[in-house]
Amino acid sequence: MEGLGRRGEDAAAQYLTNRGYRLLKRNLRLAGVEVDLVAEKGDWIVFVEVKSRRRDDRGDPLEFVDRRKQKRLIRAARVFCARPRWRDRPVSFDVVAVLETDSGLVVNHVENAFQEE
Repeated sequence: MEGLGRRGEDAAAQYLTNRGYRLLKRNLRLAGVEVDLVAEKGDWIVFVEVKSRRRDDRGDPLEFVDRRKQKRLIRAARVFCARPRWRDRPVSFDVVAVLETDSGLVVNHVENAFQEE
């Protein structure tokens, strides 16, 4: 990964770390799905999808985490949380939108953006 995707993911990781999250994994592949970031905050395991865009003229980056993507992230989380170390921990699915503007990167973090069904 390079370019805006890498910068966006780095910005998201730094943003979360600055807010007390402990990063566990980056670009983790599970069940055929790549999870951008897996973090821990308190008792919670947080699965984070990062969406980066150059401008907001093509819609909010958060809109690109559709139901299909959500289901895939949920599937990956189930595999991750089946491990004894992570079993029985509460889970959150967050989305971090990173928008590249003329004045730099703008980060928008949506906690618990969607829920497991």
